[in-house]
Amino acid sequence: MNDYRIITDSGCDITTEDEERYGIDIMSFDIILGGETIRERIDITGHDFLEKIAGCEELPKTSQITSFRFEEKYEQCIKEGAKDIIVVLINSAGSHTYANAVQAADDMRADGRAGDTRFYILDSHTYSLGYGYPVVEAAKKLEAGQSVERVVAYLEDWFDCCELYLMLFNLRHAKKSGRIKAAAAVMGELMNIKPIVQMIDDDTKVVAKPRGEKKAVNELVDYLTTRAIPKTPFIVGRSLATELEDEFIEKYKAKSGSQLAMINSVGSVVAANAGTSFIGVFVKGEKRR
Repeated sequence: MNDYRIITDSGCDITTEDEERYGIDIMSFDIILGGETIRERIDITGHDFLEKIAGCEELPKTSQITSFRFEEKYEQCIKEGAKDIIVVLINSAGSHTYANAVQAADDMRADGRAGDTRFYILDSHTYSLGYGYPVVEAAKKLEAGQSVERVVAYLEDWFDCCELYLMLFNLRHAKKSGRIKAAAAVMGELMNIKPIVQMIDDDTKVVAKPRGEKKAVNELVDYLTTRAIPKTPFIVGRSLATELEDEFIEKYKAKSGSQLAMINSVGSVVAANAGTSFIGVFVKGEKRR
């Protein structure tokens, strides 16, 4: 057993294979949908969740992970011999989960339960594979013998640069979630607009309004080549619009020279805001912190 642990939450959307292969400890969010409580990753997969909400009028609601649950997890890790605990969590702008993780560590330090264990609790400032991908890369680096400090620096650098873009093919969920105003969404649907939404830290804005799917894919490719650092990897959060995703991937690879580093179905957090028909892309932009 290694003397370090990597903990994240189920919003990371990484594959079960990566979770098990690299020993990543994933704490599940509880999702409420249609009066039913679902444990993300335990009761349902990301792809099945997308299919479930496709026909549901309600938006899914995700509960935060409490400080008590974090204390339980930390105590378990310490009991198993962890000397360094790296915790990477969903954007604090959209959830109190990060604050709860910090509070749990502070409480354990204060009463001595933490012992000499070191905590590195990181706010990813992003969503889904935007922190799922670097978590897997961090696990690979630790397994290869890199120091915890060096790996934490890698994670912090990624989170200082990560940008999320959503190309929305259906505006129903974005309208309900408030990401796009209702009147604008109705007008967009009437005009066949497929907006490109930029999500960086706690700022969300529409950066382009192409009309029609083909034009939207091309405009997303063009826009991202102006934002991403050349030749850096990109990540795709998969929805149910797989044919359009595949078209985007090939066009973006050809134009940017970048390689697809990871692709997997998104879970509840992105689906609640974007719905089930979109292209979700994470790129590494210029450093902003």
